[in-house]
Amino acid sequence: MPDTDQDRIRDRALPLADPASLDPLLERIRDARYVLLGEASHGTADYYQVRDVLTRRLIEEKGFSFVAVEGDWPDCQAVHNAVVAAPGAPEDPGEVLEGFRRWPAWMWGNTDVAAFTRWLRRHNEGLPPERRVGFFGLDVYSLWESLSAVLAHLREHDPDRVEHALEAYRCFEPYAQDPQSYALATRYVSEGCEPQVMSLLTELRRRAARTAALDGSLTEFTARQNAEVLAGAERYYRAMIDSGPEAWNIRDRHMADTLDRLMEHYGPDAKAVVWAHNTHVGDARATDMADTGMVNVGQLVRERHMGRGVVLVGFGSHSGTVIAADAWGDVPKVMGVPAARRGSLEDLLHRALPGARALFVFPHVQFQRPPSAGHGEWFHEERGHRAIGVVYRPQYERVGNYVPTVLAERYDAFCYLDRTHALTPLRPLTAESRERETWPVGV
Repeated sequence: MPDTDQDRIRDRALPLADPASLDPLLERIRDARYVLLGEASHGTADYYQVRDVLTRRLIEEKGFSFVAVEGDWPDCQAVHNAVVAAPGAPEDPGEVLEGFRRWPAWMWGNTDVAAFTRWLRRHNEGLPPERRVGFFGLDVYSLWESLSAVLAHLREHDPDRVEHALEAYRCFEPYAQDPQSYALATRYVSEGCEPQVMSLLTELRRRAARTAALDGSLTEFTARQNAEVLAGAERYYRAMIDSGPEAWNIRDRHMADTLDRLMEHYGPDAKAVVWAHNTHVGDARATDMADTGMVNVGQLVRERHMGRGVVLVGFGSHSGTVIAADAWGDVPKVMGVPAARRGSLEDLLHRALPGARALFVFPHVQFQRPPSAGHGEWFHEERGHRAIGVVYRPQYERVGNYVPTVLAERYDAFCYLDRTHALTPLRPLTAESRERETWPVGV
């Protein structure tokens, strides 16, 4: 019997070498309808590649309905149109991804996502339109883009109600698409543009409810979703001016709510794959995030849908390279990722499995907060777990970048890739952002 942590790790590790080595995870997933796949950084090719392989298998073997990512709804809607071969959409989804402009554009505008979406387009071309697998964004940042999309939709489909959208547009217009200017202004007018936004959202919700039975397409759903993004973004930007967890919670609740709406739209047999950072995917209750009042998507999906099958999969590595920036909005670059901090989860796994790639599948979650002393299993002990955002300063890693985590409570499975490599953007990277970072940095 194994008698040290390293022995126990080696005993439980499943080699992760090819698509077939994911079989134990597919068995763990079984008939789950929610599979959330993380990443320890937004700039590591290896995480994207493993998610790609697993997601293809979920689509082909288990009939998953759509992929939802930590990206903006309008941008990802354009990708969706390309992968389902919608009339007028580009034939190459990579062309759409290359056009992503919001910083950090490399999160989705990279060669690995392009390869996956091109495969998804080919897969979908062999299916009838109603069975084609979608690609959607869950995030909350696209206030102005979503407002413009709502306005365009109403002008085309319901011109008598354009005035609601114009009232919101006029309210936001003085801030010149600068979220921080709007956030600062709400210090003096606390409600900001909320009344105009809620009036517009109420109207779009009513319209979507009226037309849902008549229009099974995404047209009305998308209009309503853009209004939901507008409302979520307005709340988010008002909250971000203050310290504390509120802005983070608004964002993650919005992503979980968007996922719920997509599942409802796709029907009672829908299944969703989610791609997002570990800090959104891994259950916040198994980390110190809970101590500060933060929730996240993984926690919310478990709380809402555990009876329908939820599997959370985390990722991590010991060292390598990553694309990130020195500060929010700066030009990103390839950076070295130093050896993991001594005593961290990644350090523990590296010492047991140097140079290896391994899959760990854990027993069904049972929360024990705080973790009990002397539990006997390394994956039930609290350890620092590295999180790299779009902003990364390797020289300060010894004092940051680690989230105290009980691994088997945070995830149902974990992919350990000892050494990883930076992803490849589809176009030259520039400094471009009016967004403001939220904790954890850039995730």
